[in-house]
Amino acid sequence: MNPDALASALLDVLTATAERRRPDEPLGATASDITVERPKNRDHGDWATNVAMKFAKRLGANPRELAQEIADGLAEVDGIASVEVAGPGFINVRLDAAAAGQLAKTIVDAGEAYGRNDSQAGESVNLEFVSGNPTGPLHIGHTRWAALGDAMGRLLEASGAKVAREYYINDAGAQMDRFGASVYAAMTGGEAPEDGYKGAYIDALAQRIREAQPGILDAADEQAARDAVRDAAYELQLADIQQSLEKFNVHFDVWFSERQLHAGSPSLIDQAVDRLREQGHVYDADDAVWVKTTDFGDDKDRVIRRGNGVYTYFAADAAYYLNKGDRGFRHKIYLLGADHHGYVHRLKALAGAAGDDPEKDIEVLIGQLVSVNGARLSKRAGNIIELDDLRDWIGTDALRYSLERSPADSPLSLDPELLQKRTNDNPVFYVQYAHARTVNVGRNAADSGVTREVFQPELLTHETEAALLGALQEFPRIVAFAAELREPHRVARYLEELAGLYHRWYDNCRVTPKGDEPVEPVHGTRLWLNDATGQVLRNGLGLLGVSAPERM
Repeated sequence: MNPDALASALLDVLTATAERRRPDEPLGATASDITVERPKNRDHGDWATNVAMKFAKRLGANPRELAQEIADGLAEVDGIASVEVAGPGFINVRLDAAAAGQLAKTIVDAGEAYGRNDSQAGESVNLEFVSGNPTGPLHIGHTRWAALGDAMGRLLEASGAKVAREYYINDAGAQMDRFGASVYAAMTGGEAPEDGYKGAYIDALAQRIREAQPGILDAADEQAARDAVRDAAYELQLADIQQSLEKFNVHFDVWFSERQLHAGSPSLIDQAVDRLREQGHVYDADDAVWVKTTDFGDDKDRVIRRGNGVYTYFAADAAYYLNKGDRGFRHKIYLLGADHHGYVHRLKALAGAAGDDPEKDIEVLIGQLVSVNGARLSKRAGNIIELDDLRDWIGTDALRYSLERSPADSPLSLDPELLQKRTNDNPVFYVQYAHARTVNVGRNAADSGVTREVFQPELLTHETEAALLGALQEFPRIVAFAAELREPHRVARYLEELAGLYHRWYDNCRVTPKGDEPVEPVHGTRLWLNDATGQVLRNGLGLLGVSAPERM
């Protein structure tokens, strides 16, 4: 019996109780109104609920008396061993061994589908993250958002949402001209712009362009040559960014170029201003065009077009936001770095001006800084720690997992020495080792003649088996909750707890018989529990974009 089934059983009992107490007043409750949780103290049972205290006032009952009525009815339900009332009206439920143990087979039969749910069904989400400028390599800040954003996308999809992972390429404006001028100077031996880009990667880009396009500087005039070098450098740098992300196990569905917003006549930006004006949120003042973002909580109205006719960055933001809606995405999630706090009110105000609900249709998540103990700055970029260097140093799995196991809004310091250790102090090793152990147990079972032909869940009576089954049952709810809150760290912390429970079970319960002992039904039944645990560990690591090794 899983939590949903228990909630349904509680609803049936509660409904019958309400009909006896107030036959003329329909209860009007659903299973979603009933909370079922694992007790902190497992001596209190497998599940606990506060349903009696929640509905006592509505039914005009004393909470503890109502709890006892519900407990008496629930005790008659198949699969429930005992029900007790505690404190002011808590109900503690203990399942019989067979009902609890049945979960092992359920998980193995479901395979990769176990943990998936429909809590986000019907949601169409545009998830924008990383979006580093194509003027240099991705750095440590991008790395954190790459890991978290990709994991959020996996969680949302596992919970039924339609998700598009999107990278916004800032490839228009003065920064691209400075980037191009920096590479051009490296190719010609000229002076780089004072505010240009520096680092060995600029020289490397120049060399790659020379080799790929030896005649690129022979353009009709210098400006044409500069433009050609800028575009060639941009394509190479963007390709490097894409390759870095793919190696980090991060895939984007959409690469949206800012240049698309400026192209054509009227451009998407022109159209965006007209649409906002039609909504009644654009006005002219001081020889400029403004958006009344203060109507939606912004600290000041925003200029969208200056007096000289030049659009501001806010204009591109507006066009881009509207374009996402035009592509069918009702819900937009922006993952931004620690230096982008000012964007939160601005983007929410923009959503309101566009006719959306700023509290429902847009989320702006701000990530905090991450540092690495003992890390050296990039030799190529000169002033950053690159994603590629981090991945090569720490490893994709350890880097991703360590970035995902902490809330995004908390500062994070990584310890590479710890993350490379093959000990239980290393969280990713601890979880991966638990998975590898489940596979090894399966191999040893096969060698000993233990198979899954027999399954008698009532044999799973050891206290470590009850604890392990209770944790396995929680996985779908953990996935749904992590997706709802956009918090992948909840899955990582759950996996660490599950690994600990599995290791304790392994130390107490044998899957293979000792010596010449015969193979008994309990061995095959425990193999089901072993394989179920391996499946959940594998599914959970997959949601984090981390591998599940079969050998360590």
